[in-house]
Amino acid sequence: MKSPVTYFTDGTVTLYLGDCREILPALGLQAELIVTDPPYGETTLAWDRWVDCWPTLAADYAASMWCFGSMRMFLEHRDEFVFPGWKLSQDVVWRKHNGSSRAADRFRRVHEHALHWYRGRWTDVRHATPRITPGVDPRSRTRPSPSVPSPHLGAYQRRTEWVDDGTRQMPSVIEARSMHKAAIAPTEKPVPLLRPLIEYGCSSGGLVLDMFAGSGSTLEAACGCGRRAVGIEADEAQIEKAARRLSQGVLDLGPGDAT
Repeated sequence: MKSPVTYFTDGTVTLYLGDCREILPALGLQAELIVTDPPYGETTLAWDRWVDCWPTLAADYAASMWCFGSMRMFLEHRDEFVFPGWKLSQDVVWRKHNGSSRAADRFRRVHEHALHWYRGRWTDVRHATPRITPGVDPRSRTRPSPSVPSPHLGAYQRRTEWVDDGTRQMPSVIEARSMHKAAIAPTEKPVPLLRPLIEYGCSSGGLVLDMFAGSGSTLEAACGCGRRAVGIEADEAQIEKAARRLSQGVLDLGPGDAT
């Protein structure tokens, strides 16, 4: 098998040009997490063509995956996810600041879905939900503990103290501005949207794989929070733009978690 040619690498992020169905078997890598935004196959645009069997291929290279897509896409290609053993854990909604609609007789679409799939045992898959700070003051509180049996008093409740650190579990609706005129790819996802998905499913220093790298935003987000990343893109004009973006360096978005 011919070795794939590296289009760009800086030691942390690597880009390969070609069809992921041909590139991945030659790489033989194992990623901790896949984050990808495949063509949905819902328009007549030349680049919008569903890549047959890619979810089956993905199952050989990771046990955890965030995949962007429309509900129509997921329903039409359901068997390609279920057959190789992918199980759905949850969906996250990206709420954009603007939206579009190709039909005047439907609601204006201002959101997209990212579904999390996993294989094997849930306990073996990293799932570290990011925490946010919604403006709640940190403070100590007391609350009743579960009933405690007593040979003299019967069941009673004991009050215990706990500390509120001011953070909350991140909600499943993420608001992030779409790229709009700043996009270098037709369906580019913003880095602030991608980062919590990566932190959820990939540990610090782990490897993130994007089978449809597009603008390179997944790779930038992964690098920005302390992960390694491999991207594959079939469009040479597009991968050139992604490589230029990545060669300029990644902004420091803050340290990744240490778990």
